[in-house]
Amino acid sequence: MRKLIYALLLLTLLLAGAGALAVLSWYRAPLPASAGPAVVEVKPGEGLATLARRLAAEGRLDRPRLWVLLGRLEGKASRIRAGEYAVPPGTTPAGLLDLLVEGRVILHPITLVEGWTFVQALETIRANPVIRRTFVGPPDATLMARLGAPDVHFEGQLFPDTYLVPRGTTDLEVLELAHRRLQRELAAAWEKRAPNLPIETPYEALILASIIEKETGAPDERPRIAGVFVNRLQRGMRLETDPTVIYGLGGAYDGNIRRRDLRSDTPYNTYTRDGLPPTPIALASGAAIEAAVRPLETDELFFVATGSGDGRHVFSRTYAEHSAAVQRYLARLRSSGASGGTTR
Repeated sequence: MRKLIYALLLLTLLLAGAGALAVLSWYRAPLPASAGPAVVEVKPGEGLATLARRLAAEGRLDRPRLWVLLGRLEGKASRIRAGEYAVPPGTTPAGLLDLLVEGRVILHPITLVEGWTFVQALETIRANPVIRRTFVGPPDATLMARLGAPDVHFEGQLFPDTYLVPRGTTDLEVLELAHRRLQRELAAAWEKRAPNLPIETPYEALILASIIEKETGAPDERPRIAGVFVNRLQRGMRLETDPTVIYGLGGAYDGNIRRRDLRSDTPYNTYTRDGLPPTPIALASGAAIEAAVRPLETDELFFVATGSGDGRHVFSRTYAEHSAAVQRYLARLRSSGASGGTTR
């Protein structure tokens, strides 16, 4: 009788050991349907058991209860994080659980382009399918208060760059990222500003940078454009820059600036008003901000487009030189049949 009991006990231990080996083998073997990369999304508030049932229903996990049990035994079941996860081929149940706990979520790019208005940036953010919208309507003081700048006009208050965010990020969170980045970039540039600038605050530097951003399609021209504007400001000359007029026209701008537009006074018309406009007119890049605070030292006071379509300009020191450059520019426009804007 005693021998029989020993035999049964030994058989039980052997079977338990074999079962444990089978479980371990499954836990360390590739998941089914793992021939190619896949994406697993853990929804906000979703627990491991719910996720396991969903993966099983999709044919991506063949032993959901066992997976949940092992996750609980390892203390990982309550630590999975919401988000999208790229699951490479050959991933095991153990590896998938580690992935979800470590929170290595897929990051999606959202690009805000220099020269855009705040409204254009906001529309791009809202249109992205991975972004969760939390507010409606145009930007206003209430929105800026939520960004921590209640007394600041919204225009220009985002830094243009590509931001990587997980699915489910809110529109406000993206705006906060871009606004904080702008504050850092502007503060750092202001600390390294050149002496004797005709601008007194970082905000004025941002206004000037936004104009520089809109004035040239050639990045290397930014410091030179800035030098012209600084010279004009120091001499009490009006900036007379078309982008500010266009911004002031708002929805009335149809693609052409007419003489009546230059005479139509708005807070942004630098042909009718001295100094800088009241706010930025666009998102300014780091290079434009750098140009605004460290402009090229030059004696030039004027510039006009070359008319060759490359976004570049001809710079002049005197009005006579500038007038000659303008005539060349207009001649090129006439020969090409195009219509031109105004000049500095």
